[in-house]
Amino acid sequence: MINDASVIQPNIDKRTSIASHLGFKILAPVVVGFIFLIIWQMTCVLMDVPTYLVPTPTVIAVQLFQDAPLLLGSLGATLKITLLAFLCATILGVAIALLFVQSPLIEASLFPYAILLQVTPIVAIAPLIIIWVKNMTAALVLCAMLVALFPIISNTILGLRSVNPGLTNLFRINRASRWQTLVRLRIPSALPYFFGGLRISSGLSLIGAVVAEFVAGTGGSGAGLAYQILQAGFQLNIPRLFAALLLITLTGIVLFGITDWIARIFLRGWHESQL
Repeated sequence: MINDASVIQPNIDKRTSIASHLGFKILAPVVVGFIFLIIWQMTCVLMDVPTYLVPTPTVIAVQLFQDAPLLLGSLGATLKITLLAFLCATILGVAIALLFVQSPLIEASLFPYAILLQVTPIVAIAPLIIIWVKNMTAALVLCAMLVALFPIISNTILGLRSVNPGLTNLFRINRASRWQTLVRLRIPSALPYFFGGLRISSGLSLIGAVVAEFVAGTGGSGAGLAYQILQAGFQLNIPRLFAALLLITLTGIVLFGITDWIARIFLRGWHESQL
């Protein structure tokens, strides 16, 4: 007879180790960041660095608090472009990857152009997109989407092709249709690769949105953080510039964390990356 305690105890130990591991992953970078901020603060104070060159973290924090309504409003505008671009890149990237996998001829014909989009600097084509697309929001979303599209396409294609040959033969022996093979074998096998591309594209969507805003130079009530950075640079308001950069950085970290959390939900319990 199996003792219930002997079954429960390993599960408790596993959960404890997972919790401690997650706590370490959170605590370690926080400690490193705190040490970095202390060194930054002490260096600026001891060397009497002017605020218009490099402000101290405390000055940046005060500026962020004072300009919170302005900067948070601009963050909302940038985040809107980022999320729309990320959503469009995810849907379009998965659709293209599925199409490429089903038709090698289409992949051979069109995949080089996907690579071309990846290696072409968005700064070079963003002015043309802004001129051609009359709606400014749509133009910015398109620019950011082009930056974030390729990782999803390439990673999803890699995942759809990285299927265990034994399982492929098993499906073939049982006369599974192409649709059944895709839904029950290829797509589950591609999920770890897809989420890897999703993590990359979340940050690239934000980068693409900021770069597009820099090129467009849109101001007014719908101005994004890139416009606030440009204005702060022109006005030599360096603390506000650093505060805007801080918001962009924190937004990128949050987006990465959300995509990583979603990946854990889908992959937890069956894929080795989350065991």
